[in-house]
Amino acid sequence: MGCIHSRNQGHHHDPYWCRASSKYPSTSLYSARHAAYDDGRSKLHSRYSRNGDDYHSLEQVTKALVQAGLESSNLIVGIDFTKSNEWTGSRSFHHKSLHHLGDSLNPYEQAISIIGRTLSDFDEDNRIPCFGFGDDTTRDKKVFSFYPDDQVCHGFEEVRSRYRELVPHVHLAGPTSFAPIIETAIEIVDNSGGQYHILLIIADGQVTRSVDTANGQLSPQEQNTTDAIVKASNYPLSIVLVGVGDGPWDMMHQFDDNIPCRAFDNFQFVNFTEIMSKHIPVSKKETEFALNALMEMPSQYKATIDLQLLGFQRGTPVRTIALPPPLGNSSVNSCPKYSRSSSNTAYAPSADHSSDNWRVDLIF
Repeated sequence: MGCIHSRNQGHHHDPYWCRASSKYPSTSLYSARHAAYDDGRSKLHSRYSRNGDDYHSLEQVTKALVQAGLESSNLIVGIDFTKSNEWTGSRSFHHKSLHHLGDSLNPYEQAISIIGRTLSDFDEDNRIPCFGFGDDTTRDKKVFSFYPDDQVCHGFEEVRSRYRELVPHVHLAGPTSFAPIIETAIEIVDNSGGQYHILLIIADGQVTRSVDTANGQLSPQEQNTTDAIVKASNYPLSIVLVGVGDGPWDMMHQFDDNIPCRAFDNFQFVNFTEIMSKHIPVSKKETEFALNALMEMPSQYKATIDLQLLGFQRGTPVRTIALPPPLGNSSVNSCPKYSRSSSNTAYAPSADHSSDNWRVDLIF
């Protein structure tokens, strides 16, 4: 595997950033900050480019998080509304759409509920920005907010209830790209002044790869997702992708293990279907899920400290507001707007990736 710098060709010798620094303001403070740490960052990059899955119990992970100094964090949720949800439950969900609403919980509702029971203790204020992507309004370019005006959900019970309100009004589409939700999370982190966040993406499988994509090459959606993951590694943001349905999951493992040129290994894939299909008590399934979701976070959080990513607002030049939910204004929307920025800067996620300079090519 190699890393080819398809843009910004003048930075061939930088192993740390795979550089796209033109994305940021060229202020003296920014330049001085990075000039001072260039040498050390190359060494830190080697240390954190791949996190080992070293823990065997949830207690070990929790202890390691405390030892790393992480007492709480902030959660962001993204839900996959692409067309493939209609058939990727063929084996695991009785040939029904993964978004089917019935008397029992569908896989997305199960995942939301279990995430709420196992990970909500790591959320600082119980205010959760939630977004959908991949429907016929967002495609592979944008996200929609669960509530109008960037309002948030209070806790995972509200995440699930709001999800049930939205599903009948959402038209599944595509293609599939995780870039828009990752870009949105990056903007939330930046507007918070660089607080540590966890992005939970619940999705049914592969990023779109057309049949005419050459062997060894990436589709546009794969490329954009890869670039967004690399870009996100320069922020205090951990990405956990929870896979529901039948898969396939091979590209998710590539995202987890084999993306080059990241500041730190910031992506963790958890096969929810595999865990929940095991013949063990439900409590053990939930513990195993939490362990798999959290096991890389001690190293990830420590990396954000050592790389001096925490508490630093970079600013981004292009900001557009997430689309409103495909529901209208008939529901009662009592949640306050989302803002963690000390300067009260309005949250406005970017959905325009056309000017991004974060292109990284993977060669398998």
